[in-house]
Amino acid sequence: MMAAPGHAISIEEQIDQWRSYLQRRQAIHSVDVAELEDHLREQVAALGDAGLATDEAFLVAVKRIGDIDALSREFAREHSDRLWKQLVVPSDSEGSQVWARTDAIVAFCLAIAAAVAIKVPALFGMQLDQDGGFYARNLSLFVLPFLTGYFVWKRGLATSTVRWLAAAFVVAGVFANVYPFDPEGSTEVLTALHLPIALWLVVGIAYAGGRWGQVGGRMDFIRFSGELFIYYVLIALGGGVLTAFMAITFESIGIDVEPFFASWLLPCGAVGAVLVASWLVEAKQSVIENMAPVLTRLFTPLFAAMLVTFLVTMLWTGRAVDIEREVLIAFDLLLVLVLCLLLYAISARDPRSSPDVFDVMQVVLVVSALVADAVALWAIAGRITEFGFTPNRVAALGVNVILLVNLAWSAVLYIRFLEGHGSFTRLERWQTNYLPVYAGWAAIVVIVFPPLFDYI
Repeated sequence: MMAAPGHAISIEEQIDQWRSYLQRRQAIHSVDVAELEDHLREQVAALGDAGLATDEAFLVAVKRIGDIDALSREFAREHSDRLWKQLVVPSDSEGSQVWARTDAIVAFCLAIAAAVAIKVPALFGMQLDQDGGFYARNLSLFVLPFLTGYFVWKRGLATSTVRWLAAAFVVAGVFANVYPFDPEGSTEVLTALHLPIALWLVVGIAYAGGRWGQVGGRMDFIRFSGELFIYYVLIALGGGVLTAFMAITFESIGIDVEPFFASWLLPCGAVGAVLVASWLVEAKQSVIENMAPVLTRLFTPLFAAMLVTFLVTMLWTGRAVDIEREVLIAFDLLLVLVLCLLLYAISARDPRSSPDVFDVMQVVLVVSALVADAVALWAIAGRITEFGFTPNRVAALGVNVILLVNLAWSAVLYIRFLEGHGSFTRLERWQTNYLPVYAGWAAIVVIVFPPLFDYI
């Protein structure tokens, strides 16, 4: 359990967490917990005599015990970040304040740069209302390079890593603009939808700052993504209220500000807000970490009840799913939202905690989503058999297959955890290891689909 800011948990609580972690895995690994605890307490005492604070001594002692015990080493690796968050009190020193100001300045400068970037094409005669396809395909390229740059600066990434990240954006820019898309075709829309998904993985690598290969680093990025979404929605709602009052105010003196909204405020504000929201997430993590789990716990049972009711109604009435394009998009968005609820519930949960009622609700949600996904796949396959392949149908088929595999194995791992036959860490590892699959499929849609379907 996280300690309140400014309040370090006691040494006995810390040792109890360590002991509980080892005891739950005693049946799998042969380990004498009592003997190791004696060694741990001796190390803490010796380090305390050497001048370390008790909290610092515990962290160092756990690391040292990890040199002789694999489970303690695993505990130190999985929980070191969480322990530092619990034990370290935020500093109000002048150096911290200078760093916070610098961080804010860099973020807001990059937000302004993104806002300027989306207006640069207008210098070459490209207008948002006339060249919507160009702006849709390149929207992520107007903002995600700046967001990646923010994390490159903040994490101090190596030059070699920066080169690979830059190359990814260059390649994305080429494939977004080199193909002769049919203005009325589906492949252009699919490119606009899937390119941000592929590039979000690039942002994740920069965000992880060298920890992308670790489960903890990828899980931190999942937390960041959920928190960013919440902050962005809040900023968008506030911006909507601001523009409404601005329109009313200027209308009172006979000035129409709608062209300014459409050409400047909306596009520039939309891309700049991504950087501002990211900075807020980084600066105010303690606030949002309390908000997101609450939202997850609120909507998980609601979505579970909705999906179960839908499946029961479908069976009762004997009606099949009508897979028109709009229905298909809505259905896939629903499944993605369910997956997001699962991901964020996993990221916000302490893996050391025992299963509870909310975990049962998560399994109900996952299983019902799995059945709904299978129904959708059956309908899509029938549609393809009857009418043939189209870009939209193949893209939907691929997304649903990927979701089916993810949800199926997630259900298996979650049920094993509820039965006491598996650890929650395996579920975390599965979800974080699966992230590149989504980015890989998105890249295939962007690169392969346009020429495969003659750019229609």
